[in-house]
Amino acid sequence: FLSTDFHANKLDTFDPLWISVSPCEIESENPLLRRFAHCSSLIAPNIVLISGGFGSRVGQHGRLRGATLMIKSGPVWKCSFVNNEGSIHLLTERMFHSMTSFCDSCCVIFGGRTSPLKPVTSLLLLKCEVGDGTISSISLSVKEIECIGTAPSPRWRHTATEVIYKGQRYLFIYGGRSPKEMVLNDWHFLNLEDYSWADIPVTGPTPESRHSHSACSWKDGVLIAGGLGATQIPLASVFHLRPTQSGFFWNRIEVTDSFIPRYSHTAHILDDKLFLLGGVTIYSDSIPEVTLIDLKTGQSLDYHINTNLVKWPLMLHNHSSVLLVKERQVLVIGGGGNCFSFGTHLNHQPVLLQLPEIR
Repeated sequence: FLSTDFHANKLDTFDPLWISVSPCEIESENPLLRRFAHCSSLIAPNIVLISGGFGSRVGQHGRLRGATLMIKSGPVWKCSFVNNEGSIHLLTERMFHSMTSFCDSCCVIFGGRTSPLKPVTSLLLLKCEVGDGTISSISLSVKEIECIGTAPSPRWRHTATEVIYKGQRYLFIYGGRSPKEMVLNDWHFLNLEDYSWADIPVTGPTPESRHSHSACSWKDGVLIAGGLGATQIPLASVFHLRPTQSGFFWNRIEVTDSFIPRYSHTAHILDDKLFLLGGVTIYSDSIPEVTLIDLKTGQSLDYHINTNLVKWPLMLHNHSSVLLVKERQVLVIGGGGNCFSFGTHLNHQPVLLQLPEIR
């Protein structure tokens, strides 16, 4: 549903707040960074793994396979395609999947699609050996996991987030869409110790069906925000799935100031502040840029992005982003889309968003 007190000109009714953005300093231009519908994950300090999506390849656009690394050395990021392990062939083409990092430089890839009628069903475990942190010393192994129990229906545009229940790590998969259903409203727990699908009780007010939403780990649970609902209308709701003694409980986060409904955005939590980055809305006069929601008070603030240093139209949808906590920055990778009438438009290179200091 739409927030009933949302005003389409909200961004123009207050003195504007600004966030600075600048192009990421890359050692050399790399077309592999121009993509959308992909995933990025911080798998070790200063090391980002990128997989899948649609973008530039050998002089043309298409679905991407394999993996790409971004490694920070001082202020400069280096980029390299990972091709030194025999198992890398398992990283086949997929779009709108999830890639979730957890302990020991590992991450799990779930779902996605190769076309609107062909979902990807394999679940992959990726493990990165970082060596001394240089590109030449980093190796990546990929293993297809045979999970125990009944797997969720194939999907894409879902989220997969690490939660903790009774001291064990689980991958919480929520929402998305499938070839048969435009929007899903189910959830599933995958035990990250033995890769078994677990039946954990969940109570509380169930969120609306959605896909293309965001999900962040928070207080051993997960925070769901935005997305595209069953009526194909962007959502402006935030839900917290929190652990209890007997399972999990859905709790709606009441936001005192309405924020722009959106989907195809990303989100991060820092100091109990939820930052929503970009997205798509139906309000042409209020393009989502950055929204801050204080999870303690429910207050929200909208920020404009100062793009003076960016030499192309910055597209903050279908992108991926990684939170750099120490720098209070968000590394935004890729973004854009394709259109039968206007062609494919992609962000030229990664950018860095500087998050505001809010007490």
